Amino acid sequence: MLLRLGSRGSRLALTQAEAAADLLRAALGDVDVALVPITTAGDRDRSRPFGEIGARGVFVKEIEEALLAGRIDVAVHSAKDMTSTDTDGLAVAAYLAREDPRDALCGADGVRAGMRVGTASARR
Repeated sequence: MLLRLGSRGSRLALTQAEAAADLLRAALGDVDVALVPITTAGDRDRSRPFGEIGARGVFVKEIEEALLAGRIDVAVHSAKDMTSTDTDGLAVAAYLAREDPRDALCGADGVRAGMRVGTASARR
């Protein structure tokens, strides 16, 4: 059996998708998992803020459309890219175990009271 697993084509997305594919192979036994990289509007347009690119899900819309059209069987998303509402006909079925969230702190050995923490991400 072939299971087509859709994901963004970024290095992080493909790493997460491969981790999910390994878990699916272990759980399902005799299944071939093929990664299907999908380019999203957020991948194509790096010059404008996300809110100007699309009204919703600039990193998930094309992947959801591929699921609904039957071009892929399952998808893996980074939780940071997910929208806050579900898409009709689709469901979040599982989550990978969370990695240590502290790996994203740069320039300091820890967070201290009164410390300023900045990010370039509008979502954070």
